[in-house]
Amino acid sequence: MITPSFAPPSVAASRFSVAPMLDWTDRHCRYFHRLLSRHTLLYSEMVTTGAILRGNAERHLQFDAAEHPVALQLGGSDPAELAQCASIGAAYGYDEINLNVGCPSDRVQNGRFGACLMAEPQLVADCVAAMRDAVSIPVTVKSRIGIDDRDSYAELVDFIATVARAGCKTFIVHARKAWLSGLSPKENREIPPLRYDVVFQLKQDFPELEIVINGGINTLDAAEALLNQVDGVMLGREVYHNPFLLAQVDARIFRDERPLRSRQQIAMAMQAYIEQQLESGQRLHNITRHMLGLFHGADGARAWRRHLSENAGKPGAGFQVVLDALAFTF
Repeated sequence: MITPSFAPPSVAASRFSVAPMLDWTDRHCRYFHRLLSRHTLLYSEMVTTGAILRGNAERHLQFDAAEHPVALQLGGSDPAELAQCASIGAAYGYDEINLNVGCPSDRVQNGRFGACLMAEPQLVADCVAAMRDAVSIPVTVKSRIGIDDRDSYAELVDFIATVARAGCKTFIVHARKAWLSGLSPKENREIPPLRYDVVFQLKQDFPELEIVINGGINTLDAAEALLNQVDGVMLGREVYHNPFLLAQVDARIFRDERPLRSRQQIAMAMQAYIEQQLESGQRLHNITRHMLGLFHGADGARAWRRHLSENAGKPGAGFQVVLDALAFTF
């Protein structure tokens, strides 16, 4: 297989990252994204401790070496179970373990993890301490700026300070509060107002910590401007729907001036990976669904999407489907 070159894991990778997104940032998506950017830090979907300890860990954790640097996001609240899962993740080769303290969905709350943990900073600190004792790779936390009516800056500072004392040095902060009831996860990404100023203040008050900002960032111009105030930026859905945005990240964010590849070249670079995955029993649609936005804003984008959508799921579909879709883009 032809594997894309990638940057060695480093703290600098967190200057730009792609958010963990359930049902989206699986290993096929990450492989595709790595072809577009050598340096961007990629995150897994959130994986619960139960899925690893009592489910099919291999299915949830396996990834291609080309994906580095790549972080594993865990969902859970039991320090011992999180420590065990962090150790398993490190053994698989992940470069970072991230604890989800930001997801507001009912399912997550029922499992006592995600954003509801912001109400229990000492428990989060205990979880971080347990994971740090179990692994030598970085343990980070992704949170909101607050939950429900517990959204004062003083409460956020208490949360950050408590968890930092347990050894967490990197916080990815979604610059919105979360409502644990009354709003859907989608509404929680859109309705609570963005408060970048709160995240900027965190960086000023905790200069020794690495603060990465997330939420509402949809252009590289915006990302570059935010990097004047914080240590890193994390983009989510914009990258997924317009993945070619990543093609400019290495030059603009990481100052890597190696030549860019065209959209067509990126699609062709997926051939060896797709053929290997098909041989192992994967369906073409499971991979190409992440590639639908590759030609976003370019000639032939609609025909590309339509052809992949209509044909990649058919029995026996192979890379020829991608080649036929590419014919619409020249």
